[in-house]
Amino acid sequence: MAQDTAVAPPVRRPPPDRKPARRRAGTTTPRRLPYLLIAPAGLLMLGFIAYPVASVFYYSLQHYNPTKPWRNGFAGFDNYVKAFTEDPDFWRTLTFSFQWVFAEVTLQLLFGLALALIVNQTFIGRGVARAMVFSPWAVSGVLTSTIWLLLYNSQTGLTRYLADMGMGEHGTSWLSDTATVFPAVVVAELWRGVPFFAILILADLQSIPKDLYEAAEVDGAGRFQQFFHITLPHLKDAIILATLLRAVWEFNNVDLLYTLTGGGPAGETTTLPLRIAGIAVDSHDFGYASALTTVAFVILLFCSIVYLRLSKFGGEDK
Repeated sequence: MAQDTAVAPPVRRPPPDRKPARRRAGTTTPRRLPYLLIAPAGLLMLGFIAYPVASVFYYSLQHYNPTKPWRNGFAGFDNYVKAFTEDPDFWRTLTFSFQWVFAEVTLQLLFGLALALIVNQTFIGRGVARAMVFSPWAVSGVLTSTIWLLLYNSQTGLTRYLADMGMGEHGTSWLSDTATVFPAVVVAELWRGVPFFAILILADLQSIPKDLYEAAEVDGAGRFQQFFHITLPHLKDAIILATLLRAVWEFNNVDLLYTLTGGGPAGETTTLPLRIAGIAVDSHDFGYASALTTVAFVILLFCSIVYLRLSKFGGEDK
């Protein structure tokens, strides 16, 4: 009798991998969706920034004075030629603008850094001290000008009290004297601009790890060594950004100088933007004012690019 042969059970093979079912078209996020979401804001920025810039450039190529319509028309580059070759006030105001920016940004950086280092320490009443340091930044330019106009008043301001103490003469005004007007307006703008540097630098100071200072103390580093080798390198980007923003704002400063001195005395405190405002508002020569505005825009753009390249903003120090 033949021996029964055992039949092996069938081997079950794993089912083949199935491709995941395609998602419905409605559930997938199209690549263009982020651009569609920011499109309204982009269009608004284009309308509020690009159009005014283009219109200023257009009017800079025109003779445009609403009070003298018979002279209006295409001017080509005549307005630019007039600025560089025929208008001596252009170079004078441009020179003073750079002098104003250099003095303000340098002093604001030094005082802002010092105040930030002070209020970053732990002491009683630190919150009140920080509020007092930052409060001038919340004051508008016109109100700041009014405060300093009262302080510089020859009858009720600082000059009267100094004259009573034998320092100076009664009835003198620092804002009407060509020898004192520049320091006077610089101090007034410092009061408003220093808190900006203090705020940005203090925010960056608080992000520096404390372990670095502790390790430096263990290695025997003093306060000055810690400041130059730890604090300043960490504050590099904050200082570069703050100085660039303040330089642009101070170059375009109009409200404080206009309210305090009106560009005087004898044009000693007239910046290029202040002269542009005078040409446009007083003389109604919008074509020439637009040409000067375009020149100022190109100067600021060029200086900003060069400054960011030389300072290596956002890069790592080697």
